[in-house]
Amino acid sequence: MLIDSYKFLPRSFLPLFEHARPLPEESAPVWAPFTARLADSTIALLTSAGLSLAGAQEPFDLDKERNEPTWGDPSFRVLPHELGDRRLVMSHLHVNDADVRADPNVALPVDALDDLVADGMVGRAAPTHVSVMGYQQAGLVVWREETAPAIVEHLRAQGTDGVVLAPV
Repeated sequence: MLIDSYKFLPRSFLPLFEHARPLPEESAPVWAPFTARLADSTIALLTSAGLSLAGAQEPFDLDKERNEPTWGDPSFRVLPHELGDRRLVMSHLHVNDADVRADPNVALPVDALDDLVADGMVGRAAPTHVSVMGYQQAGLVVWREETAPAIVEHLRAQGTDGVVLAPV
C-alpha cells in the first residue's frame, strides 16, 4: 500500500520535504542500544499525531501554524495509558484525522501494546504516553533543546525502559 504523506500538504510545501537531509552537525546516526529484556521492560508510546485529552488539555496550536505555515507547535502532551471514557482530540493540519477519530489506536496503539504485555513479550505498558505534533520544520531548535529533553525526563521519571515511535 502506497501512502502519500504529502497528500494533505499544500503542493508548495513539497520542495521543503521531498529531499530532506540531516543538518551539518548531525553526521552520526542517533542510536542507543536496548540492553534490557523486552519481557522485563516498561514501554511507552510516542505519537506524532498531535493528540490531547478533550476538555482536559490544551490542544496543539493550530492557529499559529495557520498564520505561520512553516511553524509547528513544539510542545507535548502526556496521555494516560488507561483512557477510560476520556476522548482524544487530534490537532494536526497535515494529516487527515478521520481514521484516528474512528480508532485512536491508529495513532496511539495502546491495544497492541496491551496485547504484547498480555502475551508476555513486553513486561509492562508505561502509565503514560507522549504525543507531539509531527510537523516541526521551523521549530527544531526548540524541539531539540527543550521539548525532547523534557520528554526524556518525563519518561525516565516514570520508569520507562523503551519507547515505541508511532508516527502518523
